[in-house]
Amino acid sequence: MKCETTNSILTFVLGALVVFGVLFLVRTTFLTRELRQLNSQAAAANSNLMQIQGPAQALINDVIAFNKSNPSPELTKLLQPPKPASK
Repeated sequence: MKCETTNSILTFVLGALVVFGVLFLVRTTFLTRELRQLNSQAAAANSNLMQIQGPAQALINDVIAFNKSNPSPELTKLLQPPKPASK
């Protein structure tokens, strides 16, 4: 003896779960593709940033070494890291 109401409800729930599963699969696929593109763009940007920062960091190191041999209050003040903004 089958209960048609229970069978219909369970069939509807199963169909809804299948639809949600497919939607989540498609969403995950697109998000994964976007994440891979963003990761490659971030790697390229970091590479470019390192190429730019290399000479700048060398210049900062030279200025620090110069300031140690010839101390200057103005230069010491410029070499201090910035203080966080207060709220």
